[in-house]
Amino acid sequence: MSDSNDDDIPQLSSHTLAALQEFYAGQKQQTDPGGDNKYSIGIIEENWQLSQFWYSQETAFRLAEEVIAVAGEGGRIACVSAPSVYQKLRELHREDFSICIFEYDKRFAIYGEEFIFYNYNNPLDLPEKIAAHSFDVVIADPPYLSEECLRKMSETIKYLTQGKILLCTGMPWYL
Repeated sequence: MSDSNDDDIPQLSSHTLAALQEFYAGQKQQTDPGGDNKYSIGIIEENWQLSQFWYSQETAFRLAEEVIAVAGEGGRIACVSAPSVYQKLRELHREDFSICIFEYDKRFAIYGEEFIFYNYNNPLDLPEKIAAHSFDVVIADPPYLSEECLRKMSETIKYLTQGKILLCTGMPWYL
């Protein structure tokens, strides 16, 4: 009492299969972009659930130029919750400064040793290799415009910086 239709293996149409393959290729590119392309702004898409909004190419370039000038030759730059500035700095292929990206989103771990997992809720929970006051300049863009977020991020910024800070944020509602 066997029905031959029960033995059929379901198959996708050629259009559906092509769409699925395109989707998987896009997913792979987002998690493993290759070469210098991995530094392009937008290669890792914004995640609004994490309150991520990337700067435009022009804005990222201007901010990158500013922190390079402030850091000086051989300077150390910390990008705290500012991944598009980090990406622009790396895209410039400059070797006269060092940089770290402090970010909650682990997709940015593709940047290897320069990636530091950062959760503003634990502002001083940083790896031992990150010494106090070890960055010439800190550029930070708090993910939320809340007093709590700004206060906690300021703890991190004060810990990291030797004194120079570029804080990029909107006007909080409570001011």
